[in-house]
Amino acid sequence: MGKRILLVGATGLVGQGVLRVLLQSDQVETVSVLVRRPFTATDPRLQVLQLADFSSQALDGLDLHGLDACLYCAGPMPLGMSEAAYREATVATLERVVVAYAAANPAGYVAYISGMGADPGSALMPLRVKGQAEQVLARSGLAHTSLRPGVVRPLRGVASPHRLRRGLYALGSPLLALAAGICPRVFTSTEAIGRCLLQLVLEPGPRPLVIENAGIAARAGAR
Repeated sequence: MGKRILLVGATGLVGQGVLRVLLQSDQVETVSVLVRRPFTATDPRLQVLQLADFSSQALDGLDLHGLDACLYCAGPMPLGMSEAAYREATVATLERVVVAYAAANPAGYVAYISGMGADPGSALMPLRVKGQAEQVLARSGLAHTSLRPGVVRPLRGVASPHRLRRGLYALGSPLLALAAGICPRVFTSTEAIGRCLLQLVLEPGPRPLVIENAGIAARAGAR
């Protein structure tokens, strides 16, 4: 029997790359994607869980039993958002999903895509909120890991859902590829994050609480 995984954020830049890696593995039995918008299942191992919102009431209506891991790759860009709005979308939403997952899978595992420099005591609002989100995992009672990627390069056909970011990635792709080789502590890729998460899901023993950007590449076996 392969692993059964809950993936949150499958339509985002990182989530697309993670989903691609998971579906390439014969050690993954099913992937349940939790989404707000319609999502087309392109693989028989995919199960789509669509909710209008990720409220506690809506999440309680899902059957999440029997899922070995929850990979949380969702989260908005903080540009133009107040701290309260960003915290609601980042910390509160994560907490509601993790609580629902933990209730159904008390021996489960959760991995969260945080960000480089995440720290609840940071003077920078996005890093402070990301650090608060990491604390959600610590309160969950589950085995957990926070990944802290830096600049993420899309690979293998992955594209940002945001038009402006798609254009910037397309223009900067050669420079990003060069920078990734020179500065592995700062740059990573959607492929590396996906492979790192898959390795974490398959590991039998204790996992690290935090993996910094360079550790993502090391665990993935690729930069």
